[in-house]
Amino acid sequence: MDRGIWATWYDLPGKGREEYLAWLHEAHLPGVLARKGYLWAAHFGNAGGGERFQRVIQDMARADDPAVGAGKGYLVLLGAGSSLAFFDPNRDQIRARQTAEEREMLGRRIGAYTCVFAEEYRVEGPEAGRRAPGVTPGPYIQMGNFNVKALGDGHDLGGWYAQHRLPFMAKMKGGIGARKLAATVGWGRHSILYEYLSAEAREEEFVGHEEIGHEAGSWTSRVHQYVVHAPCSPFVGPRLWPPFPAGG
Repeated sequence: MDRGIWATWYDLPGKGREEYLAWLHEAHLPGVLARKGYLWAAHFGNAGGGERFQRVIQDMARADDPAVGAGKGYLVLLGAGSSLAFFDPNRDQIRARQTAEEREMLGRRIGAYTCVFAEEYRVEGPEAGRRAPGVTPGPYIQMGNFNVKALGDGHDLGGWYAQHRLPFMAKMKGGIGARKLAATVGWGRHSILYEYLSAEAREEEFVGHEEIGHEAGSWTSRVHQYVVHAPCSPFVGPRLWPPFPAGG
């Protein structure tokens, strides 16, 4: 079971983008999978989430710490049995072993922001059996990363996930599942990873559930008032690599 996730959000300059993407997909990420304990790697592009969703999140509070990277165009996710794999070797030790090419290519990233997560709990949706290859996240995701304003807000947030959001994801048509994550590295203590079979499934089935946040007095509206998101959050988009099998 994959209970550890290393996430890196970032932007890219226009020049050299295709060269970088080809290198990442054909050389770098396959090489990362050779590291001890790593189970999967995936790369996603930000599609924005659509106009309805943007209206839902437009007034959410954002981190104002300049040390938190503001990149949000792309997201690399690495999965392991636990977060322990990401610390032996750790980030600095990995960097010390990089080739000149790796340093140059990874140096093209702009506004990089990284977190290491341990999974708290998950629910599987009706389409969980379509997660492929292996345990790699599905072909379309939404990922949030955030803190809460007050210590006591965590109790309310946990109840909302347990009683409202995750039961919805467990039965959502076109839903693969959801994973609630806690950070051991990174600014945002909380994270949530939703997986969908397609952009259409998310738009048709999930966005309406998000729009409950517009309803005064709703539990979702209350949650929106006390969460503070990282600049990259929520991230919505398709998996660029590995490709989803045709008909899969």
